[in-house]
Amino acid sequence: MNTQETHQCYHCGDPCQPTNIEAYDKHFCCHGCKTVFEIFSENDLTCYYDFENAPGKTPPELEGKYDFLNQDDIVEKLVDFNDGDTQIINLYIPHIHCSSCIWILENLNKLNPHISNSQVNFPKKTVQIQYNCTKTNLKEVVNLLTSIGYEPYISLEDMDKPDSKIDRSLTYKIGIAGFAFGNVMFLSFPEYFEVSEFWLDQYKPVFRWLMFAFSLPVVFYAAQDYFKSAFSILKTKQLNIDIPIALGIATLFIRSTVEISFNLGSGFFDSLTGLVFFLLLGKFVQQKTYNYLSFERDYKSYFPIAVTKIENESETNIKVSEIKAGDKLLIRNAELIPVDGILMNGEAHIDYSFVTGEEKPVHKTSGDKIFAGGKQIGSSIEMTAEKSVEQSYLTQLWSNEAFTKQKPEHYHTLLDKISKHFTIGVLGIASISTLIWLFINPSLALNVFTAVLIIACPCAIALATPFTMGNLLRLFGQKGFYLKDIKSLEQLTDINQIIFDKTGTLTQNEQAEITYEGEAITDEDRNLLKNTLRNSNHPLSRQLYHFLQSQDIMTVEDYEEHLGQGIEAKINDQNVKLGSSTFVNAPQQYENFETAVHYKNNEQYRGKFVFKTTYRQGVQDLFHQLKNDYQLAVLSGDNKGEKEFLERFLPSKTPLYFNQKPEDKLNYIKTQQDKHQKVMMIGDGLNDAGALKQSDLGIALSENINVFSPACDAILDAKHLSLLPKFIHAAHRGIKTIKISFVLSFLYNIIGLYFAVTGQLEPVIAAILMPLSSISIVGFTTVMTHFIGKKIKS
Repeated sequence: MNTQETHQCYHCGDPCQPTNIEAYDKHFCCHGCKTVFEIFSENDLTCYYDFENAPGKTPPELEGKYDFLNQDDIVEKLVDFNDGDTQIINLYIPHIHCSSCIWILENLNKLNPHISNSQVNFPKKTVQIQYNCTKTNLKEVVNLLTSIGYEPYISLEDMDKPDSKIDRSLTYKIGIAGFAFGNVMFLSFPEYFEVSEFWLDQYKPVFRWLMFAFSLPVVFYAAQDYFKSAFSILKTKQLNIDIPIALGIATLFIRSTVEISFNLGSGFFDSLTGLVFFLLLGKFVQQKTYNYLSFERDYKSYFPIAVTKIENESETNIKVSEIKAGDKLLIRNAELIPVDGILMNGEAHIDYSFVTGEEKPVHKTSGDKIFAGGKQIGSSIEMTAEKSVEQSYLTQLWSNEAFTKQKPEHYHTLLDKISKHFTIGVLGIASISTLIWLFINPSLALNVFTAVLIIACPCAIALATPFTMGNLLRLFGQKGFYLKDIKSLEQLTDINQIIFDKTGTLTQNEQAEITYEGEAITDEDRNLLKNTLRNSNHPLSRQLYHFLQSQDIMTVEDYEEHLGQGIEAKINDQNVKLGSSTFVNAPQQYENFETAVHYKNNEQYRGKFVFKTTYRQGVQDLFHQLKNDYQLAVLSGDNKGEKEFLERFLPSKTPLYFNQKPEDKLNYIKTQQDKHQKVMMIGDGLNDAGALKQSDLGIALSENINVFSPACDAILDAKHLSLLPKFIHAAHRGIKTIKISFVLSFLYNIIGLYFAVTGQLEPVIAAILMPLSSISIVGFTTVMTHFIGKKIKS
C-alpha cells in the first residue's frame, strides 16, 4: 500500500516508515513502542505523554542480556544497601531528558508493586530504586526499565565503586563562618557609631568578648585548611598564596584578642570573620565543577560486568574479571569481546572503530585471532580466551606510564606565579615599616607590623581566580564544554599545538554521504532494496536503508546474510544481491579504501552505492581559525583513502598521519613535548586514551557527554567542536579579567597600606576596606565572565 503521509511514532517521535503500526487510534514505528504504550495504558500511566510530546525511546531487545544479575556476588557489589529484605541501587540512565522521564521513573511502583520507592537525580541522570528483594530482584528491575525504553548503563567500573561518603565539611565551614560574620558585624555597630554612656560602661566588654567567642570556631575550624596548607608548603621551602592569608588571619586574631584583653580597642573580629567567609565562598565556587562526569575513566567503564561462558554444553554467566585462558565464551550480537582469543565457531563481523579508529568492520572466520574491545555484529559467535582481561591488548594500553603517573607538576597557575612575589613583598613592606617606626615611635612599631599583615591579606587576589574561572567553567558547561578543573582551564591558554584524531572526531560516526553509480534505478528497485536492507543490522545496511526513499512493505520470501560479504533475498520472484564487489561478482575491481555496496538483480549487475565520510559541520573553518596561532596535526587510525581530500580540505602543510596505533599517537605527543611544545589532543575513542592522558590538555569529543569517554582533562560535546576557538579566546579573556582584578586589588592594598604604615589603621577602616575589596572583586569578575560567556555563540 502506497501512502504519501508520514506519521510520527506516538511514543518516541521517530518517523513511522517503512513500518506504520496503527493501534488505539495512534501510530507507532515498531512493536516495541506499541508494547510500551500498552504497558503504560494497562497501568493507568498514560499521563506520561502529557508532559512532553513523544518523550519515549524504542526499547532494545533483551535476549538474556542481564542474566548475570541473577548472581548474588555481582548484585551485592552493585547495590548500595542490602539488609536481606530490601535493596537500594542507583542506576545511571542516559535517556533521562525531560519531565516525562522523571514522572514515569518515579512511578515505577505502579509497574512493579514490589518497588517501594524510586527517585530521580536529573542532573546526574540517575534513579535510586528501593525494592523488596524477596519478591523481585535486580534483574527484573533492570528488565522493567529496559522494556519501557530506559535501559540503564551498567559497566565493569560499577563493580569497583568505592565506599565513599559525601564530604560536607566545606559547607559546614561556610555556614559557621557566615553565621559568625553576621553576628560579629551586628555586635560591631555600637563601635562603628561610637555609642557611649550606658553601653560604654556596661555592655562594651560583653559585646567584645562575644565577638571573640564567635571568632574562635572561625579561626580554629573554618580556617584550618589555610594554616595546614601554609605549614606544608613552608616545609618544602616554597611560597604560595596561603602563607600571607594564614599570616593575615593569625595576625587579625592575635592582635584583636590582645586589644580586647587590655581594653586597647575593639579589635578586627568583623574583618577576620568576613575574610574567612569570603575566602571559603571562593573555594566553594572553585570546587563546584561538573563532578557527575568522570575524567579518569579506563577500560572498566567500557567493559560489561559479565559474559556467557560455555562449559560442558551448558551456558553460565561469569564476571569478566574471572575469565581465564582457555575459557570458551559466547558473544552475542552487539556484545563486546572482553578478552583476546581465537574464534572457534561462527563468522565474526567485528566493529573495532572504538579501539583502532578504523571505520570498516573486520570479517573473521574460525581459527582467526580476535582482540578485546571489538563489538560483534550479526549472529552469535564462540571464542576461546587466550588471556585474562588485564593481559589483553586493549587493557595493556592502561599499563603505559602515561596512565600510571600524574600530570607533571611543572605547570603553575597564574595565582601560583604571583604568590611568591606577593608574599615577599608583604613581608618586606611590613619589616621595613616596622624598622622605620622603631626609630620614629617604638611604641607603634608592633602595631604597624601587624597592621600591614592585616590590610595586605590577599583575600581579593585569592577570590579573583576561583570566581572568574568557576564562572567560566559553568558558562562553558552550558555550551557543552566540560573542563575538569580550574588548572585545566588555565592550561587551555598555554597551548601552542593542537592535534586531532580523525575518525569520530573530525568525522561523524553515524552520517555518511551516499552516492549511486551505475544504471538508473526505478521505484521498484528502491522497494526491493529497502525491504532487503530492512532485515540487516549491518552499519552500512542501516545507513543505506535510511537513505533510500520507499514506503512499500513487501514480503521477503527468502533471506540470507553472509556476514562480511553481503545479503541475498528473494522478493516477488526477484533475486536481489547486495554486498561487496566480489560477493556480487561486479564486472570490475575497486580500490580497497573505497566503501561501497554493490547491487545485483536477477544476476544482472546494476550499480553501486558509494559511502563517503561526512565531516563535522564547521571543521574546515575551525582549522582555518586555528592555523595562525597554533601548530596543527591530524593522527588517524584509518587508512589513507581520504588523504588527498583532507589535503585540500585542511590548511596547507598540515601534517597528516594515517594507520596510527594507540602507542603511535602517544609516542608522537611525547616527541612533540620533548621539543617543548604544549600539546592539546582532541580524540574520541579508546585508541586515543593514551594520547589524551599524555598530552598537556586532553579533550575527549563525545556524542553523548554522559556515556563512556577516555581519561581526559575535558569533555567536549561533538556538536560544539566548531566553537573550540571561541572557548580558547574566552579562556584568554578570563585570564585578562583575573589580571585586571589583581590591579584593582593592588589599588585597595595601596590605600590600606597607607593607613597601616602610618599607624592610622582603625577597626572601622579595616571593616570597610576588606569586605569592600572582596565584594567588588566578586562583582567585577561575575559581570566580566557573564559578558565573556555571551560572546560564545554557535
